[in-house]
Amino acid sequence: MTNVARRPVRISVQVRPEHATYADQRRKWAEVDQLGADMIGHWDHFYPLYGDPDGMHFEAWTMLAGMAEVTERAQIGSFVTCNSYRNPNLLADMARTVDHISDGRVFLGIGSGWFKRDYDEYGFEFGTAGDRLRALDRDLPIIKERWGKLNPGPVNGHIPILVGGGGERVTLRIVAEHVDIWHGLGPVDSLEHKNNVLDDWCVRVGRDPTTIERSTSLPNGDISQAEPLLAMGFTNILLSIDGECNDFGPLRELLQWRDQQNTG
Repeated sequence: MTNVARRPVRISVQVRPEHATYADQRRKWAEVDQLGADMIGHWDHFYPLYGDPDGMHFEAWTMLAGMAEVTERAQIGSFVTCNSYRNPNLLADMARTVDHISDGRVFLGIGSGWFKRDYDEYGFEFGTAGDRLRALDRDLPIIKERWGKLNPGPVNGHIPILVGGGGERVTLRIVAEHVDIWHGLGPVDSLEHKNNVLDDWCVRVGRDPTTIERSTSLPNGDISQAEPLLAMGFTNILLSIDGECNDFGPLRELLQWRDQQNTG
């Protein structure tokens, strides 16, 4: 397995953009940033995934512009943007613009999409999982090419790309070819295997596997799982909190664990 554990441990936080006012979410972004999270984001859907399916919800990239203004240090982005919802050239421009609003802190988290209600309600063609993966494979080079044409370009010359997924035949090959951060999905007992599959894809496409940061979600917010995930090589741990959450105790505990790992 790739020795990626030498990277600094980082903590990401997904603030779910559902069942909460913009003012509530704005306050949470600012507090999570002040507490010291390394990455802050939300998801890219048009309807809630939990609770009342018709509850309050906001559009992702408009919200990211607001997040850029109220945070100061964390990278910001979406876990993850749905590739189907925006023309790739437009998405590249949107990401570049928010990157400037944030003074270079944007990452482009992106995936092929899966939530059928979004597609049906907003008039996007759902197609098949294969169709959506092929579109992602086609669009990532377009996005990177557009960044090279924009004036001004991204603040730091490059916007990090994160892809979430675990498909071994296509998704992990796309990660090996295009991506800075892989967000592994699936049961914990499958992640080490998928990590090794990604390493194999890197060898096949001629890329150093240590150049890809490995990220995954903390199962059920269980902080005791952070140590085993780190042992597998996942140095970026994502904690999800809902829009109504006011208890930052688990995040404080996870950040303390991160600091111990990085200074020990």
